[in-house]
Amino acid sequence: MRLILLICLPCFFVPFTSFSQINGNYSYSIAAKGFSVIQLPKIFNQDSERYLNSTLNGGIVKFNDNQFSYRISGNFVEKALSFDNDCSNCDLARGKVKDYAFKIGFEKNFSYARIQPYFALDMGYRFNRFKGSVTALNNQRSIVSVHDLEDSKSGGTATSAIGLKINPAEHISIFIESGIEFYYAYVRQEITPGDITTSRQQIRFNRGEFMLNPISVGVQIQLINKN
Repeated sequence: MRLILLICLPCFFVPFTSFSQINGNYSYSIAAKGFSVIQLPKIFNQDSERYLNSTLNGGIVKFNDNQFSYRISGNFVEKALSFDNDCSNCDLARGKVKDYAFKIGFEKNFSYARIQPYFALDMGYRFNRFKGSVTALNNQRSIVSVHDLEDSKSGGTATSAIGLKINPAEHISIFIESGIEFYYAYVRQEITPGDITTSRQQIRFNRGEFMLNPISVGVQIQLINKN
């Protein structure tokens, strides 16, 4: 049985030989994220398990060196957002969130076949800001008060990810990536009451948090053939 397996094993690699250097033959690659499910930094008392769907929210430039790719990436999200700030019958927050990040890192391919699993590590800077208002409700869901909110964060971020690239053609790859991110930021939260007789509240502190990015799907194009 072992002898049969040893004889058959090379056969699994025969269909991939013509694609053995599909990315390694190109000096550069550019990639665009078409669709992502992401977890943004926590805003005030927002449920940290909340995920956001985003389209065309980022791009990557890669410098290829054999099985390694050094990459520079950027992401940007700006969307209307609403959430329960305290509990289901209490504060309802509405506003707009803006989030962007710039990172540098590397990507390690585990093969040059038509289907390529890979690992990536990126580090960089991230900024996140939410501006809107919060409506306080009582148990009968009647409006008690309305306050303006602003929650801004800026700091360092580190992301590790695993992914899979599928190469339907020599110059084009489709990638699927999933990762976890650690974000350590300086946080500034500001509440401006609608009642002018009440003073504005401002809180500043540092916070670290983990965020899960379940999936990103995009397209990568290879450029400048080394041969």
